[in-house]
Amino acid sequence: MQSFDAIVVGAGFAGINQLYQLRQLGLSVKLFEKAPDVGGVCIGTNGQMQPATLPKETQAYMNHVVERHNLRQHMQFSSELKSANFDKSDSKWMVQLSTGETFKATYLILATGRFNKIVWPSIPGQEKFAGEQYHTGLWDEHRDLKGKRVGIVGTGSSGAALLVGLAKEAKQLISFQRSAQYVIPNNKGPVSAEYRDNVNKNYDEFFKKCRRCGAGFGFDPVPADYTTFSVSEEEREKVFEATWNHIYGLAFTFASFSDIMTNEAANRELCKFFRKKIAQIVQDPEKREKREKLMPPPEALYDKRPVCSSGYYEAFNQDNVDVVNLKKTPLAGITEKGIETTEKLYELDVIIYATGYESDGTWADITITGPDGTTLGEHWAEGSTSYLGLLKAGFPNLFFVIGPQSSLANIPQHAEFHAEMIGKLISKADKMRKEEESAAGGSNTVLVDATQQAEDDWVKLCDAIIKQTVYYGGESYFFSDHNTVRKPKSGRHVLWYMGGFDNYVDKVQEAVEAYRGFTFVY
Repeated sequence: MQSFDAIVVGAGFAGINQLYQLRQLGLSVKLFEKAPDVGGVCIGTNGQMQPATLPKETQAYMNHVVERHNLRQHMQFSSELKSANFDKSDSKWMVQLSTGETFKATYLILATGRFNKIVWPSIPGQEKFAGEQYHTGLWDEHRDLKGKRVGIVGTGSSGAALLVGLAKEAKQLISFQRSAQYVIPNNKGPVSAEYRDNVNKNYDEFFKKCRRCGAGFGFDPVPADYTTFSVSEEEREKVFEATWNHIYGLAFTFASFSDIMTNEAANRELCKFFRKKIAQIVQDPEKREKREKLMPPPEALYDKRPVCSSGYYEAFNQDNVDVVNLKKTPLAGITEKGIETTEKLYELDVIIYATGYESDGTWADITITGPDGTTLGEHWAEGSTSYLGLLKAGFPNLFFVIGPQSSLANIPQHAEFHAEMIGKLISKADKMRKEEESAAGGSNTVLVDATQQAEDDWVKLCDAIIKQTVYYGGESYFFSDHNTVRKPKSGRHVLWYMGGFDNYVDKVQEAVEAYRGFTFVY
């Protein structure tokens, strides 16, 4: 059986970066990816992005990195991780793949991503529909929806982005929504040659700025005392308007006022602004009913993961685009002809499910068995936990890139940071092994683990932080009781560190450099 120092699972941003960094340490590493090429979820869900140029350019960049650093020779594609078992006889992880192959490794790094397990809705009659059915997470790039009657189920990020693109293509487009969301424009576009040149010359500064940003995107930090009601109504309106036109849709959360997500009154002030913008955009008197369906109820807060898509509300001004509120006219089921509500049957040629991913299910669904014979799934029956988003106590030498209770932030930035931290922990273990080998002549594996107390304390901290925000009352993938079978018996179980990426970086670096909360044993 072939053995490596480390096995990395996943060939997205996280896995490629981790492979590179471990190779830099001189380790023998093999990366396995279930898809036929590099890309990860960023490429696999390109139905969310229009035009398709963006995922193609992203994949081209990834391929460029792989070729530049000669990493492809260490990769194996179309090979899905099926199970992993810790072998106590030699303290190594034994990995089984979909190809039937088995390998061993001292370190197993799961760079599988938080968003790759698709959530399919369970709607009576789905199997009866005579037309085409898709999920945005399994998008057929070569599909042709021109001139067709299309229904989109779901109004999260993928549903909103897809709607904008298909509005120009479909004969009829209907958004079936359970809950209306505030959709913020993402005003990105081609950059100038001068801007590109500036980035090329100052990469280090840009990356440093990203790490000092609460979202990992490089926003300038908002002073703590710059709060929603610390300014006049006129200035508040100007700030909101400028943020609406910002290049990043996440700017309302991180680059407007410091208390938007911690002060309910401030959050409601922002919601008032959003409602006014929707009314300004969807203003045709004949569209009044449509506009009301697009607005969350007045009591609703801006308390979910921000949905960003330029041109979303504008699309509903088109006569071929409509919205159905499934709370007012509940979904009855799917028939051979289309989607039926308690009000009427909507005849369709295509149904697209934009129902997202299970952010708590990626790892638990893989049979990963620790030294005590129990699996991750058994440990995480009520929600996944980890120490710093890096390790699960009791599963030595098993690392996660952006695991449970990681910071909610820019994924590539976060992945690179985690790859560095995992590299430091492995370097420490490898140094200990070499010292022991030199002194005693043996060659025992050093096991890197987290203490259960450190893990418990970290999860408690994440829980305490989110309870101080408006997110705690919202329904989103921030918690294990949303879009997952792993529901806590009482209360809510938080899946993310919501204290800001900058603060997260400080806490993780401090813990790793002091080796606090970790154990290193032979």
